[in-house]
Amino acid sequence: MKMTDDPNLLNKLYEEAMNNNPHLKSYVTQLRKSTGKMPAFYVSIPRHKYEKIEETGMELNLIYPVDENFPAKGPIFIHITKDERGARRYISLEPTMNAETMEKYNQVMDLMLKEAPYERAHETAEEFEEVIERLVEKVTTIETEKQTFFSRFETKKVKVTPQEMKDITYFIKRNIMWYGPLEPLVRDRYLEEIHSVGTDNVSVYHKIFGMIQTNVKFFNDAELDNYLRNMSERIGRPVSDAKPIVDGTLPDGSRINIVYSTDVSKEGSSFTIRKFPSKPLTVVQLVAAGTFSPQIAAYLWLCLENGMNVVVSGETASGKTTTLNALLNFINHNSKVYSAEDTPEVIAPQPVWQRLVTRDSGPEESKVDLFELVKAALRSRPNYIIVGEVRGKEGFTAFQAMQTGHSVMTTFHAPSVKHLIQRFTGDPINVPVRFMDNLNLCVFQRLFYKGEKLERRVTSVDEIIRYSKELNGVLHRSVFVWDEVREVHYFRGMNNSYILEEKIAPKMKFTDRRDIYKELENRAKVISELIDKNINDYDTVTSMFYDYYKAKIDSMKPEVRFSWWERRIKQELEKKNGNEVSKNRLVSAAT
Repeated sequence: MKMTDDPNLLNKLYEEAMNNNPHLKSYVTQLRKSTGKMPAFYVSIPRHKYEKIEETGMELNLIYPVDENFPAKGPIFIHITKDERGARRYISLEPTMNAETMEKYNQVMDLMLKEAPYERAHETAEEFEEVIERLVEKVTTIETEKQTFFSRFETKKVKVTPQEMKDITYFIKRNIMWYGPLEPLVRDRYLEEIHSVGTDNVSVYHKIFGMIQTNVKFFNDAELDNYLRNMSERIGRPVSDAKPIVDGTLPDGSRINIVYSTDVSKEGSSFTIRKFPSKPLTVVQLVAAGTFSPQIAAYLWLCLENGMNVVVSGETASGKTTTLNALLNFINHNSKVYSAEDTPEVIAPQPVWQRLVTRDSGPEESKVDLFELVKAALRSRPNYIIVGEVRGKEGFTAFQAMQTGHSVMTTFHAPSVKHLIQRFTGDPINVPVRFMDNLNLCVFQRLFYKGEKLERRVTSVDEIIRYSKELNGVLHRSVFVWDEVREVHYFRGMNNSYILEEKIAPKMKFTDRRDIYKELENRAKVISELIDKNINDYDTVTSMFYDYYKAKIDSMKPEVRFSWWERRIKQELEKKNGNEVSKNRLVSAAT
Protein backbone atom coordinates (compact mmCIF):
# COMPACT_ATOMS: atom_id res chain seq x y z
CA MET A 1 0.00 0.00 0.00
CA LYS A 2 1.31 3.45 -0.91
CA MET A 3 1.72 5.87 1.95
CA THR A 4 -0.74 8.29 0.29
CA ASP A 5 -3.40 5.51 0.64
CA ASP A 6 -2.73 5.30 4.37
CA PRO A 7 -5.79 6.73 6.23
CA ASN A 8 -3.67 7.96 9.13
CA LEU A 9 -1.29 9.82 6.84
CA LEU A 10 -4.19 11.27 4.83
CA ASN A 11 -5.77 12.58 8.04
CA LYS A 12 -2.47 14.27 8.95
CA LEU A 13 -2.22 15.81 5.48
CA TYR A 14 -5.87 16.97 5.74
CA GLU A 15 -5.15 18.67 9.04
CA GLU A 16 -2.01 20.29 7.64
CA ALA A 17 -3.91 21.51 4.56
CA MET A 18 -6.57 23.19 6.73
CA ASN A 19 -4.00 24.78 9.03
CA ASN A 20 -2.11 26.25 6.04
CA ASN A 21 -5.25 27.31 4.15
CA PRO A 22 -7.85 29.17 6.26
CA HIS A 23 -10.34 29.21 3.37
CA LEU A 24 -10.33 25.40 3.31
CA LYS A 25 -10.69 25.14 7.09
CA SER A 26 -13.57 27.64 7.10
CA TYR A 27 -15.37 25.77 4.30
CA VAL A 28 -14.99 22.32 5.89
CA THR A 29 -16.04 23.65 9.33
CA GLN A 30 -19.20 25.26 7.95
CA LEU A 31 -19.99 22.15 5.91
CA ARG A 32 -19.66 19.94 8.95
CA LYS A 33 -21.96 22.21 10.96
CA SER A 34 -24.64 22.31 8.27
CA THR A 35 -24.57 18.66 7.17
CA GLY A 36 -22.92 16.83 10.06
CA LYS A 37 -20.53 15.24 7.55
CA MET A 38 -16.89 15.84 6.74
CA PRO A 39 -15.61 15.19 3.19
CA ALA A 40 -12.94 12.52 2.77
CA PHE A 41 -9.52 13.87 1.79
CA TYR A 42 -7.32 12.40 -0.95
CA VAL A 43 -4.06 13.52 -2.48
CA SER A 44 -5.08 11.60 -5.61
CA ILE A 45 -8.51 10.10 -6.25
CA PRO A 46 -8.63 6.29 -5.90
CA ARG A 47 -10.24 5.41 -9.25
CA HIS A 48 -11.05 1.82 -8.26
CA LYS A 49 -13.12 3.19 -5.38
CA TYR A 50 -15.12 5.88 -7.18
CA GLU A 51 -15.50 4.74 -10.80
CA LYS A 52 -18.42 2.44 -9.89
CA ILE A 53 -19.89 4.70 -7.25
CA GLU A 54 -23.48 4.35 -8.52
CA GLU A 55 -23.27 0.56 -8.24
CA THR A 56 -21.73 0.49 -4.76
CA GLY A 57 -24.04 3.11 -3.29
CA MET A 58 -21.04 4.91 -1.82
CA GLU A 59 -21.63 8.53 -0.80
CA LEU A 60 -19.90 11.03 -3.07
CA ASN A 61 -18.15 13.49 -0.77
CA LEU A 62 -14.42 14.10 -1.21
CA ILE A 63 -11.85 16.89 -1.36
CA TYR A 64 -8.55 16.82 -3.23
CA PRO A 65 -5.83 19.40 -4.04
CA VAL A 66 -5.33 20.38 -7.68
CA ASP A 67 -1.57 20.46 -7.13
CA GLU A 68 -0.27 16.92 -7.69
CA ASN A 69 2.90 17.85 -5.75
CA PHE A 70 0.86 18.41 -2.58
CA PRO A 71 1.79 19.09 0.20
CA ALA A 72 4.62 21.09 -1.41
CA LYS A 73 2.38 24.04 -2.33
CA GLY A 74 -0.97 25.08 -3.73
CA PRO A 75 -3.99 26.80 -2.13
CA ILE A 76 -6.61 25.35 -4.53
CA PHE A 77 -8.80 22.40 -3.59
CA ILE A 78 -11.79 20.71 -5.23
CA HIS A 79 -14.87 19.38 -3.45
CA ILE A 80 -16.86 16.73 -5.35
CA THR A 81 -20.29 16.06 -3.89
CA LYS A 82 -24.01 15.79 -4.71
CA ASP A 83 -26.68 18.44 -4.21
CA GLU A 84 -30.12 17.92 -2.69
CA ARG A 85 -31.46 16.67 -6.05
CA GLY A 86 -28.74 14.04 -6.31
CA ALA A 87 -26.85 15.86 -9.09
CA ARG A 88 -23.05 15.83 -8.92
CA ARG A 89 -21.43 19.14 -8.10
CA TYR A 90 -17.88 20.38 -8.59
CA ILE A 91 -16.93 23.11 -6.10
CA SER A 92 -13.59 24.90 -6.44
CA LEU A 93 -12.11 26.17 -3.21
CA GLU A 94 -9.56 28.97 -3.44
CA PRO A 95 -8.57 31.88 -1.16
CA THR A 96 -11.24 34.54 -0.71
CA MET A 97 -11.11 38.29 -0.12
CA ASN A 98 -13.59 40.24 1.97
CA ALA A 99 -14.42 43.89 1.21
CA GLU A 100 -11.51 45.21 3.30
CA THR A 101 -8.98 42.88 1.67
CA MET A 102 -10.39 43.70 -1.77
CA GLU A 103 -9.84 47.41 -1.13
CA LYS A 104 -6.22 46.67 -0.14
CA TYR A 105 -5.84 44.51 -3.24
CA ASN A 106 -6.86 47.46 -5.44
CA GLN A 107 -4.45 49.76 -3.61
CA VAL A 108 -1.60 47.28 -4.05
CA MET A 109 -2.38 46.94 -7.77
CA ASP A 110 -2.31 50.73 -8.24
CA LEU A 111 1.06 51.06 -6.49
CA MET A 112 2.50 48.09 -8.38
CA LEU A 113 1.59 49.67 -11.72
CA LYS A 114 3.57 52.76 -10.75
CA GLU A 115 6.60 50.70 -9.70
CA ALA A 116 6.51 48.18 -12.56
CA PRO A 117 8.37 50.37 -15.16
CA TYR A 118 11.47 50.31 -12.93
CA GLU A 119 11.63 46.49 -12.86
CA ARG A 120 13.87 44.43 -15.12
CA ALA A 121 12.19 42.81 -18.12
CA HIS A 122 11.25 39.16 -17.54
CA GLU A 123 11.63 36.35 -20.07
CA THR A 124 10.11 33.34 -18.33
CA ALA A 125 6.97 32.69 -16.25
CA GLU A 126 9.18 32.03 -13.22
CA GLU A 127 10.87 35.42 -13.61
CA PHE A 128 7.46 37.11 -14.01
CA GLU A 129 6.32 35.44 -10.78
CA GLU A 130 9.42 36.74 -9.00
CA VAL A 131 8.74 40.27 -10.28
CA ILE A 132 5.18 40.17 -8.92
CA GLU A 133 6.33 38.89 -5.52
CA ARG A 134 9.04 41.56 -5.37
CA LEU A 135 6.59 44.34 -6.28
CA VAL A 136 4.00 43.18 -3.73
CA GLU A 137 6.65 43.13 -1.03
CA LYS A 138 7.83 46.59 -2.11
CA VAL A 139 4.42 48.28 -1.81
CA THR A 140 3.14 46.55 1.35
CA THR A 141 4.11 46.40 4.98
CA ILE A 142 3.13 43.68 7.43
CA GLU A 143 1.11 45.08 10.33
CA THR A 144 2.76 42.74 12.81
CA GLU A 145 6.27 43.83 11.83
CA LYS A 146 8.17 45.88 14.39
CA GLN A 147 7.76 49.53 13.47
CA THR A 148 10.96 51.50 12.92
CA PHE A 149 11.52 55.25 13.15
CA PHE A 150 11.19 55.51 9.36
CA SER A 151 7.94 53.50 9.24
CA ARG A 152 5.93 56.67 9.93
CA PHE A 153 7.15 58.13 6.63
CA GLU A 154 6.08 55.11 4.55
CA THR A 155 2.68 56.58 3.78
CA LYS A 156 2.44 54.93 0.36
CA LYS A 157 2.77 51.36 1.61
CA VAL A 158 -0.37 49.29 2.18
CA LYS A 159 -0.63 47.73 5.63
CA VAL A 160 -1.61 44.04 5.44
CA THR A 161 -1.67 40.99 7.70
CA PRO A 162 0.49 37.98 6.76
CA GLN A 163 -2.62 36.12 5.52
CA GLU A 164 -3.80 39.12 3.49
CA MET A 165 -0.33 39.28 1.95
CA LYS A 166 -0.63 35.62 0.82
CA ASP A 167 -4.16 36.07 -0.52
CA ILE A 168 -3.43 39.33 -2.36
CA THR A 169 -0.30 37.83 -3.95
CA TYR A 170 -2.29 34.79 -5.06
CA PHE A 171 -5.03 36.87 -6.70
CA ILE A 172 -2.56 39.18 -8.44
CA LYS A 173 -0.80 36.16 -9.96
CA ARG A 174 -4.13 34.51 -10.76
CA ASN A 175 -5.55 37.54 -12.56
CA ILE A 176 -2.39 38.77 -14.32
CA MET A 177 -0.32 35.64 -15.03
CA TRP A 178 -2.79 32.80 -14.89
CA TYR A 179 -6.40 32.16 -15.98
CA GLY A 180 -8.40 34.32 -13.59
CA PRO A 181 -11.63 32.68 -12.32
CA LEU A 182 -10.88 29.58 -14.43
CA GLU A 183 -7.52 28.94 -12.70
CA PRO A 184 -8.79 26.08 -10.45
CA LEU A 185 -10.34 24.32 -13.45
CA VAL A 186 -7.38 24.73 -15.78
CA ARG A 187 -5.02 23.49 -13.09
CA ASP A 188 -7.10 20.42 -12.14
CA ARG A 189 -5.34 17.39 -13.63
CA TYR A 190 -8.56 15.32 -13.56
CA LEU A 191 -10.45 17.56 -15.99
CA GLU A 192 -10.65 16.78 -19.67
CA GLU A 193 -12.86 19.61 -20.88
CA ILE A 194 -14.13 22.98 -19.63
CA HIS A 195 -17.28 24.39 -21.25
CA SER A 196 -19.22 27.61 -20.78
CA VAL A 197 -22.24 29.15 -22.53
CA GLY A 198 -23.09 32.72 -21.59
CA THR A 199 -23.26 33.47 -17.89
CA ASP A 200 -24.47 30.01 -16.83
CA ASN A 201 -22.26 28.07 -14.42
CA VAL A 202 -19.22 26.61 -16.14
CA SER A 203 -19.45 22.86 -16.77
CA VAL A 204 -16.53 20.41 -16.84
CA TYR A 205 -15.93 16.86 -17.98
CA HIS A 206 -14.19 15.00 -15.15
CA LYS A 207 -12.11 11.95 -16.03
CA ILE A 208 -13.72 9.94 -13.21
CA PHE A 209 -17.09 11.56 -12.52
CA GLY A 210 -18.14 12.61 -16.02
CA MET A 211 -19.95 15.86 -16.85
CA ILE A 212 -20.44 18.07 -13.79
CA GLN A 213 -21.60 21.64 -13.22
CA THR A 214 -19.19 23.82 -11.22
CA ASN A 215 -19.63 26.77 -8.87
CA VAL A 216 -17.58 28.97 -11.25
CA LYS A 217 -19.46 31.51 -13.36
CA PHE A 218 -19.19 34.92 -14.99
CA PHE A 219 -21.64 37.36 -13.45
CA ASN A 220 -22.57 39.33 -16.58
CA ASP A 221 -21.96 39.40 -20.33
CA ALA A 222 -19.57 42.34 -20.09
CA GLU A 223 -17.28 40.45 -17.68
CA LEU A 224 -17.35 37.34 -19.88
CA ASP A 225 -16.69 39.27 -23.12
CA ASN A 226 -13.82 41.18 -21.53
CA TYR A 227 -12.31 37.92 -20.24
CA LEU A 228 -12.50 36.27 -23.66
CA ARG A 229 -11.00 39.31 -25.41
CA ASN A 230 -8.06 39.28 -23.00
CA MET A 231 -7.64 35.50 -23.34
CA SER A 232 -7.68 35.63 -27.15
CA GLU A 233 -5.09 38.41 -27.18
CA ARG A 234 -2.82 36.37 -24.90
CA ILE A 235 -2.83 33.47 -27.37
CA GLY A 236 -2.18 35.80 -30.32
CA ARG A 237 -5.58 35.33 -31.98
CA PRO A 238 -7.72 38.34 -31.02
CA VAL A 239 -11.47 37.83 -31.11
CA SER A 240 -13.87 40.61 -32.14
CA ASP A 241 -17.32 41.25 -33.61
CA ALA A 242 -15.68 41.09 -37.05
CA LYS A 243 -13.94 37.78 -36.22
CA PRO A 244 -16.17 36.09 -33.63
CA ILE A 245 -14.80 32.51 -33.84
CA VAL A 246 -11.19 31.64 -33.05
CA ASP A 247 -9.21 28.51 -32.21
CA GLY A 248 -5.95 28.64 -30.31
CA THR A 249 -3.63 27.01 -27.84
CA LEU A 250 -3.25 28.16 -24.23
CA PRO A 251 0.21 28.41 -22.63
CA ASP A 252 -0.30 25.06 -20.88
CA GLY A 253 -0.98 23.32 -24.22
CA SER A 254 -4.79 23.13 -23.91
CA ARG A 255 -6.87 23.94 -26.99
CA ILE A 256 -9.47 26.71 -26.72
CA ASN A 257 -12.36 27.49 -29.06
CA ILE A 258 -14.10 30.86 -28.55
CA VAL A 259 -17.47 31.88 -30.01
CA TYR A 260 -17.82 35.60 -29.30
CA SER A 261 -20.84 37.91 -29.08
CA THR A 262 -24.59 37.27 -29.18
CA ASP A 263 -24.66 37.74 -32.97
CA VAL A 264 -23.48 34.18 -33.51
CA SER A 265 -24.07 32.71 -30.03
CA LYS A 266 -27.57 33.69 -28.96
CA GLU A 267 -27.12 32.62 -25.32
CA GLY A 268 -24.03 34.81 -25.01
CA SER A 269 -20.33 34.34 -25.71
CA SER A 270 -19.12 30.78 -25.16
CA PHE A 271 -15.89 28.83 -25.03
CA THR A 272 -14.63 25.27 -24.81
CA ILE A 273 -11.21 24.35 -23.44
CA ARG A 274 -9.98 20.86 -24.30
CA LYS A 275 -7.24 20.07 -21.84
CA PHE A 276 -4.10 18.15 -22.67
CA PRO A 277 -1.62 16.82 -20.12
CA SER A 278 1.52 18.94 -19.68
CA LYS A 279 3.32 15.83 -20.89
CA PRO A 280 1.76 13.46 -23.45
CA LEU A 281 0.27 10.17 -22.37
CA THR A 282 2.44 7.19 -23.25
CA VAL A 283 1.58 4.08 -25.24
CA VAL A 284 1.89 2.13 -21.98
CA GLN A 285 -0.82 4.30 -20.37
CA LEU A 286 -3.11 4.04 -23.41
CA VAL A 287 -2.79 0.26 -23.55
CA ALA A 288 -3.44 0.04 -19.79
CA ALA A 289 -6.57 2.17 -20.33
CA GLY A 290 -7.77 -0.21 -23.05
CA THR A 291 -7.46 2.25 -25.96
CA PHE A 292 -5.62 -0.47 -27.85
CA SER A 293 -4.02 -3.84 -27.09
CA PRO A 294 -0.34 -4.70 -26.49
CA GLN A 295 -0.35 -6.42 -29.91
CA ILE A 296 -1.59 -3.27 -31.65
CA ALA A 297 1.09 -1.26 -29.84
CA ALA A 298 3.75 -3.75 -30.95
CA TYR A 299 2.47 -3.68 -34.53
CA LEU A 300 2.53 0.15 -34.64
CA TRP A 301 5.99 0.09 -33.06
CA LEU A 302 7.28 -2.04 -35.95
CA CYS A 303 5.54 0.18 -38.50
CA LEU A 304 6.81 3.52 -37.19
CA GLU A 305 10.31 2.23 -36.48
CA ASN A 306 10.48 1.22 -40.14
CA GLY A 307 9.14 4.45 -41.64
CA MET A 308 5.59 3.50 -42.62
CA ASN A 309 3.13 6.28 -43.55
CA VAL A 310 0.34 6.38 -40.97
CA VAL A 311 -2.96 8.24 -40.58
CA VAL A 312 -4.73 8.28 -37.20
CA SER A 313 -8.37 8.93 -38.06
CA GLY A 314 -11.64 9.36 -36.20
CA GLU A 315 -14.33 11.72 -34.99
CA THR A 316 -13.75 14.93 -33.01
CA ALA A 317 -12.44 14.31 -29.46
CA SER A 318 -11.84 10.62 -30.16
CA GLY A 319 -8.25 10.97 -28.93
CA LYS A 320 -6.43 11.17 -32.28
CA THR A 321 -3.80 13.69 -31.17
CA THR A 322 -3.28 11.86 -27.86
CA THR A 323 -2.65 8.61 -29.74
CA LEU A 324 -0.39 10.33 -32.28
CA ASN A 325 1.75 11.90 -29.54
CA ALA A 326 2.03 8.58 -27.71
CA LEU A 327 3.11 6.76 -30.88
CA LEU A 328 5.89 9.26 -31.69
CA ASN A 329 8.19 7.46 -29.23
CA PHE A 330 8.21 4.54 -31.69
CA ILE A 331 9.92 6.67 -34.36
CA ASN A 332 13.68 6.19 -34.27
CA HIS A 333 15.12 8.81 -31.91
CA ASN A 334 18.06 9.27 -34.29
CA SER A 335 15.63 10.60 -36.93
CA LYS A 336 15.05 14.22 -37.94
CA VAL A 337 11.39 15.06 -37.36
CA TYR A 338 9.35 18.04 -38.56
CA SER A 339 5.84 18.87 -37.35
CA ALA A 340 3.43 21.31 -39.03
CA GLU A 341 0.24 22.45 -37.26
CA ASP A 342 -2.42 25.14 -36.96
CA THR A 343 -2.34 24.88 -33.18
CA PRO A 344 0.79 23.42 -31.54
CA GLU A 345 -0.25 20.11 -29.96
CA VAL A 346 2.31 17.64 -31.29
CA ILE A 347 5.17 16.89 -28.88
CA ALA A 348 7.95 14.84 -30.48
CA PRO A 349 10.57 13.21 -28.21
CA GLN A 350 13.27 13.10 -30.90
CA PRO A 351 16.23 15.42 -30.08
CA VAL A 352 16.20 16.79 -33.67
CA TRP A 353 12.64 18.12 -33.93
CA GLN A 354 11.54 21.24 -35.81
CA ARG A 355 8.12 22.58 -34.78
CA LEU A 356 6.31 24.65 -37.42
CA VAL A 357 3.08 26.56 -36.66
CA THR A 358 0.80 28.52 -39.00
CA ARG A 359 0.37 32.30 -38.77
CA ASP A 360 -3.07 33.66 -39.63
CA SER A 361 -2.83 37.19 -38.23
CA GLY A 362 -1.45 40.35 -39.82
CA PRO A 363 -1.50 41.43 -43.47
CA GLU A 364 -2.52 38.84 -46.06
CA GLU A 365 0.99 38.59 -47.52
CA SER A 366 2.49 37.76 -44.10
CA LYS A 367 0.15 34.83 -43.36
CA VAL A 368 1.57 31.30 -43.42
CA ASP A 369 -0.83 28.37 -43.86
CA LEU A 370 -0.36 24.64 -43.31
CA PHE A 371 0.26 24.05 -47.02
CA GLU A 372 3.31 26.38 -46.91
CA LEU A 373 4.63 24.70 -43.78
CA VAL A 374 4.46 21.21 -45.28
CA LYS A 375 6.25 22.52 -48.39
CA ALA A 376 8.94 24.08 -46.17
CA ALA A 377 9.36 20.81 -44.28
CA LEU A 378 9.89 18.94 -47.55
CA ARG A 379 12.84 21.17 -48.43
CA SER A 380 14.57 20.27 -45.17
CA ARG A 381 14.58 16.52 -45.93
CA PRO A 382 13.36 15.22 -42.55
CA ASN A 383 12.97 11.50 -41.90
CA TYR A 384 9.40 12.00 -40.67
CA ILE A 385 6.90 14.80 -41.32
CA ILE A 386 4.11 15.05 -38.74
CA VAL A 387 1.09 17.03 -39.97
CA GLY A 388 -1.08 17.91 -36.97
CA GLU A 389 -4.32 17.48 -38.90
CA VAL A 390 -5.04 17.31 -42.64
CA ARG A 391 -8.07 19.35 -43.73
CA GLY A 392 -7.17 20.90 -47.08
CA LYS A 393 -4.59 21.16 -49.84
CA GLU A 394 -1.74 20.35 -47.43
CA GLY A 395 -3.00 16.74 -47.70
CA PHE A 396 -1.95 16.70 -51.36
CA THR A 397 1.54 17.90 -50.40
CA ALA A 398 1.72 15.24 -47.68
CA PHE A 399 1.12 12.56 -50.33
CA GLN A 400 3.77 14.13 -52.53
CA ALA A 401 6.14 13.81 -49.55
CA MET A 402 5.29 10.09 -49.31
CA GLN A 403 6.03 9.66 -53.02
CA THR A 404 9.45 11.29 -52.64
CA GLY A 405 10.44 8.90 -49.85
CA HIS A 406 9.57 10.93 -46.76
CA SER A 407 7.66 9.18 -44.00
CA VAL A 408 4.47 11.02 -43.02
CA MET A 409 2.16 10.75 -40.03
CA THR A 410 -1.01 12.78 -39.55
CA THR A 411 -4.52 12.85 -38.07
CA PHE A 412 -7.73 13.02 -40.11
CA HIS A 413 -11.51 13.09 -39.72
CA ALA A 414 -13.00 9.90 -41.21
CA PRO A 415 -14.63 6.80 -39.63
CA SER A 416 -13.46 4.18 -42.16
CA VAL A 417 -11.05 3.54 -45.06
CA LYS A 418 -13.88 4.09 -47.56
CA HIS A 419 -14.71 7.54 -46.16
CA LEU A 420 -11.03 8.40 -45.74
CA ILE A 421 -10.35 7.71 -49.44
CA GLN A 422 -13.45 9.65 -50.46
CA ARG A 423 -12.30 12.70 -48.52
CA PHE A 424 -8.66 12.52 -49.65
CA THR A 425 -9.61 12.13 -53.32
CA GLY A 426 -12.34 14.80 -53.25
CA ASP A 427 -12.23 18.60 -52.90
CA PRO A 428 -10.26 20.37 -51.49
CA ILE A 429 -7.45 17.76 -51.08
CA ASN A 430 -7.74 16.10 -54.51
CA VAL A 431 -5.22 13.27 -54.17
CA PRO A 432 -5.57 11.02 -57.27
CA VAL A 433 -6.97 7.65 -56.18
CA ARG A 434 -4.03 5.83 -57.79
CA PHE A 435 -1.69 7.63 -55.34
CA MET A 436 -3.56 6.41 -52.24
CA ASP A 437 -1.40 3.29 -51.89
CA ASN A 438 1.49 5.56 -50.84
CA LEU A 439 -0.30 5.46 -47.51
CA ASN A 440 0.54 2.27 -45.61
CA LEU A 441 -1.66 2.29 -42.57
CA CYS A 442 -4.89 3.75 -41.12
CA VAL A 443 -5.63 3.67 -37.39
CA PHE A 444 -9.32 4.37 -36.69
CA GLN A 445 -10.43 5.56 -33.28
CA ARG A 446 -13.83 6.22 -31.72
CA LEU A 447 -15.36 7.77 -28.64
CA PHE A 448 -17.67 5.53 -26.59
CA TYR A 449 -19.95 6.29 -23.66
CA LYS A 450 -19.90 3.67 -20.95
CA GLY A 451 -22.61 4.95 -18.65
CA GLU A 452 -21.54 8.54 -17.95
CA LYS A 453 -17.89 7.76 -18.59
CA LEU A 454 -16.14 8.49 -21.88
CA GLU A 455 -13.85 5.80 -23.27
CA ARG A 456 -11.72 5.89 -26.41
CA ARG A 457 -10.96 2.80 -28.44
CA VAL A 458 -9.03 2.00 -31.59
CA THR A 459 -11.78 0.29 -33.58
CA SER A 460 -9.63 -0.97 -36.45
CA VAL A 461 -6.16 -0.89 -37.94
CA ASP A 462 -6.26 -1.15 -41.73
CA GLU A 463 -3.41 -1.83 -44.13
CA ILE A 464 -3.45 -0.17 -47.55
CA ILE A 465 -2.23 -2.85 -49.98
CA ARG A 466 -2.29 -1.42 -53.49
CA TYR A 467 -4.27 0.47 -56.09
CA SER A 468 -6.24 -1.82 -58.41
CA LYS A 469 -6.55 -0.51 -61.96
CA GLU A 470 -9.18 -3.13 -62.76
CA LEU A 471 -11.39 -2.05 -59.86
CA ASN A 472 -10.29 1.61 -60.04
CA GLY A 473 -10.02 1.46 -56.26
CA VAL A 474 -7.73 0.75 -53.35
CA LEU A 475 -7.34 -2.73 -51.86
CA HIS A 476 -7.13 -2.71 -48.06
CA ARG A 477 -7.33 -5.17 -45.18
CA SER A 478 -8.27 -4.84 -41.49
CA VAL A 479 -5.52 -6.43 -39.41
CA PHE A 480 -7.00 -5.46 -36.02
CA VAL A 481 -10.68 -5.01 -35.14
CA TRP A 482 -12.47 -4.05 -31.93
CA ASP A 483 -15.36 -6.20 -30.70
CA GLU A 484 -17.55 -3.73 -28.82
CA VAL A 485 -19.69 -6.45 -27.20
CA ARG A 486 -16.82 -8.58 -25.85
CA GLU A 487 -14.60 -5.49 -25.42
CA VAL A 488 -11.54 -7.09 -26.98
CA HIS A 489 -9.24 -6.41 -29.93
CA TYR A 490 -8.80 -9.27 -32.41
CA PHE A 491 -5.66 -9.71 -34.52
CA ARG A 492 -6.87 -10.76 -37.96
CA GLY A 493 -3.48 -10.20 -39.53
CA MET A 494 -1.68 -13.18 -37.97
CA ASN A 495 0.28 -14.82 -40.81
CA ASN A 496 -1.71 -12.59 -43.14
CA SER A 497 -0.23 -9.08 -42.85
CA TYR A 498 0.90 -7.41 -46.05
CA ILE A 499 2.76 -4.61 -44.25
CA LEU A 500 4.61 -6.92 -41.84
CA GLU A 501 5.59 -9.53 -44.41
CA GLU A 502 6.14 -7.47 -47.58
CA LYS A 503 7.33 -4.13 -46.18
CA ILE A 504 8.88 -4.59 -42.73
CA ALA A 505 10.31 -8.13 -42.67
CA PRO A 506 12.68 -7.44 -45.63
CA LYS A 507 13.80 -4.16 -44.00
CA MET A 508 14.63 -6.02 -40.79
CA LYS A 509 16.56 -8.70 -42.73
CA PHE A 510 14.29 -11.63 -41.78
CA THR A 511 15.13 -14.50 -44.14
CA ASP A 512 11.90 -16.23 -43.15
CA ARG A 513 9.29 -13.49 -43.31
CA ARG A 514 7.01 -15.32 -40.87
CA ASP A 515 9.59 -14.63 -38.14
CA ILE A 516 8.26 -11.08 -38.07
CA TYR A 517 5.31 -12.40 -36.03
CA LYS A 518 7.69 -13.66 -33.32
CA GLU A 519 9.18 -10.16 -33.24
CA LEU A 520 5.65 -8.77 -32.90
CA GLU A 521 4.90 -11.03 -29.92
CA ASN A 522 8.22 -10.15 -28.24
CA ARG A 523 7.40 -6.45 -28.49
CA ALA A 524 3.86 -7.07 -27.20
CA LYS A 525 5.45 -8.80 -24.18
CA VAL A 526 7.65 -5.73 -23.60
CA ILE A 527 4.56 -3.45 -23.58
CA SER A 528 2.72 -5.84 -21.22
CA GLU A 529 5.74 -6.00 -18.92
CA LEU A 530 5.90 -2.19 -18.73
CA ILE A 531 2.21 -2.17 -17.77
CA ASP A 532 2.66 -4.92 -15.15
CA LYS A 533 5.62 -3.09 -13.59
CA ASN A 534 3.76 0.26 -13.71
CA ILE A 535 6.55 1.88 -15.73
CA ASN A 536 4.45 4.34 -17.69
CA ASP A 537 5.32 8.02 -17.15
CA TYR A 538 6.41 10.05 -20.17
CA ASP A 539 9.95 10.93 -19.09
CA THR A 540 10.81 7.33 -18.19
CA VAL A 541 9.29 5.76 -21.31
CA THR A 542 10.93 8.38 -23.53
CA SER A 543 14.30 7.78 -21.87
CA MET A 544 13.97 4.03 -22.42
CA PHE A 545 13.18 4.40 -26.12
CA TYR A 546 15.98 6.93 -26.53
CA ASP A 547 18.44 4.41 -25.08
CA TYR A 548 16.91 1.64 -27.20
CA TYR A 549 17.54 3.48 -30.46
CA LYS A 550 20.97 4.68 -29.36
CA ALA A 551 21.89 1.02 -28.76
CA LYS A 552 21.83 0.45 -32.57
CA ILE A 553 19.00 -2.07 -32.49
CA ASP A 554 19.28 -2.63 -36.27
CA SER A 555 22.39 -4.72 -35.69
CA MET A 556 20.81 -6.81 -32.92
CA LYS A 557 19.38 -10.29 -33.31
CA PRO A 558 15.71 -10.61 -32.25
CA GLU A 559 16.53 -12.48 -29.04
CA VAL A 560 19.18 -9.87 -28.15
CA ARG A 561 16.62 -7.07 -28.64
CA PHE A 562 14.22 -8.79 -26.28
CA SER A 563 16.97 -9.41 -23.69
CA TRP A 564 17.96 -5.72 -23.91
CA TRP A 565 14.42 -4.72 -22.93
CA GLU A 566 14.31 -7.24 -20.07
CA ARG A 567 17.51 -5.79 -18.61
CA ARG A 568 16.36 -2.18 -19.12
CA ILE A 569 13.00 -2.81 -17.45
CA LYS A 570 14.76 -4.44 -14.50
CA GLN A 571 17.07 -1.40 -14.13
CA GLU A 572 14.14 1.01 -14.30
CA LEU A 573 12.16 -0.98 -11.75
CA GLU A 574 15.08 -0.92 -9.28
CA LYS A 575 15.41 2.84 -9.72
CA LYS A 576 11.64 3.36 -9.39
CA ASN A 577 11.45 1.37 -6.16
CA GLY A 578 14.35 3.37 -4.73
CA ASN A 579 12.67 6.67 -5.64
CA GLU A 580 9.36 5.54 -4.12
CA VAL A 581 11.04 4.77 -0.79
CA SER A 582 12.72 8.20 -0.78
CA LYS A 583 9.46 9.97 -1.67
CA ASN A 584 7.54 8.23 1.10
CA ARG A 585 10.19 9.25 3.61
CA LEU A 586 9.85 12.88 2.50
CA VAL A 587 6.04 12.76 2.79
CA SER A 588 6.32 11.26 6.28
CA ALA A 589 8.83 13.93 7.29
CA ALA A 590 6.51 16.67 5.99
CA THR A 591 3.76 15.51 8.33
